[in-house]
Amino acid sequence: MEELEQKAFTLIVHSGEGRSYAFEAMRAARQRDFAKARELIQSASHEFEEAHTIQTELLTMEANGQKNVLSLLMVHAQDHLMTGLTVKQLADEIIALREDMKAE
Repeated sequence: MEELEQKAFTLIVHSGEGRSYAFEAMRAARQRDFAKARELIQSASHEFEEAHTIQTELLTMEANGQKNVLSLLMVHAQDHLMTGLTVKQLADEIIALREDMKAE
């Protein structure tokens, strides 16, 4: 497998894991288990940090002159990352709202 393909698959894996943790966190918040929700959000953050590291490596490679053909796989990997990050941001807000509602 080419280096770029491997990086794309790694990006997809970490992004998908982060997204899954974010959804699990929202389910935990719905059950009013806010400690578990925050733990799962931390796990999501860790996965997105790993994905971001891969993305930064790819950007650095290109900035250093290594031109690559844009593949559907890489577009798919970037889509996973951006969608996952959006889900995590929404999960953060939903958890905070549920915590606020509980406090009232």
